[in-house]
Amino acid sequence: MKTRFIASFLLAALLLASCNGTDKSNNGSQTSQNIDYTKVAIPDFCADSAFKYVADQLSFGFRHPGLKGHDECGFFLAHKLQRWCDTVVQQSFTTTLWNGDKVHGKNIIASLNPEKERRILLAAHWDSRQWADHDIDTNNWRKPLLGANDGASGAALLLEMARVMSAMRPDVGVDFVLFDLEDQGIPEWAGRYEDNTWCKGSQFWAQNPHQMFYSAEYGILFDMVGTHEPRFTKEEISMNFAPGLMNKVWNCAAGLGYGNIFQDKLSGAILDDHLYVNQIRHIPMIDIVQNSSHCSFYEHWHTVNDNLDAIDKNTMKTVATVVMKVIYAD
Repeated sequence: MKTRFIASFLLAALLLASCNGTDKSNNGSQTSQNIDYTKVAIPDFCADSAFKYVADQLSFGFRHPGLKGHDECGFFLAHKLQRWCDTVVQQSFTTTLWNGDKVHGKNIIASLNPEKERRILLAAHWDSRQWADHDIDTNNWRKPLLGANDGASGAALLLEMARVMSAMRPDVGVDFVLFDLEDQGIPEWAGRYEDNTWCKGSQFWAQNPHQMFYSAEYGILFDMVGTHEPRFTKEEISMNFAPGLMNKVWNCAAGLGYGNIFQDKLSGAILDDHLYVNQIRHIPMIDIVQNSSHCSFYEHWHTVNDNLDAIDKNTMKTVATVVMKVIYAD
């Protein structure tokens, strides 16, 4: 990911589209304000386990297309999900990057309770960026980065959620989707900008879902959810497509005492996988994404310093706890 501000013409189009849709994410007899989330029983998310899953991914090295580490990490993620989930689908695709390179990607979709009609979509991206184009040292702009927070943290959070939720199943079906090739968009030094060079995996999946006519009641995207100073705000695309869901999640966080982390503040549109899930698949989806007040996303975003030292395991636990409270309260 991407850019904080989507090109104005695309933003206008997507906001117009959102006006014609419905937010299915706020149904139910109880509002989030009426729920005592402290009393909702959820599985015990293990922060140490999630941290290890980040380290495991980084052990494969750089995880962008064409590398052995990319292929090996994809196998690792699918193998882990096969241990806990009822079904796992590996969706291969070919796409063209901003520079004309044709590359192969793989989305990984794992499901709990596939027989349930009510479904929830939880997603993250698992690739790492191959250009550190926001590094303070210009000599690093064409170097790859490990993507500990931007990529591995979201994927690790989903792995641990799948593990613990498989042992204490919710009353809904849950689909865990790991999107590939999210972070291979056009670099800053290219001299031009194109929105659709990002999020290649979610664009493909939204047009070619793993199941014909697939839909979900709502979706939640996790991106950069492992920082030492977490700050999540109400991102504009999320609020336009799924305001009920976003308010529910933020109200839950406040009820659990995390209002200082899930801040009740509106913030600008961010180009991320949720855009295409909303716009093409018409599933109301929000983005829980780091939004530091003093820099772009977080200090080490798209730099060579996005390594394991940048990860706080307790941030991943906080995010997962809030989301699971929402899921298990329904």
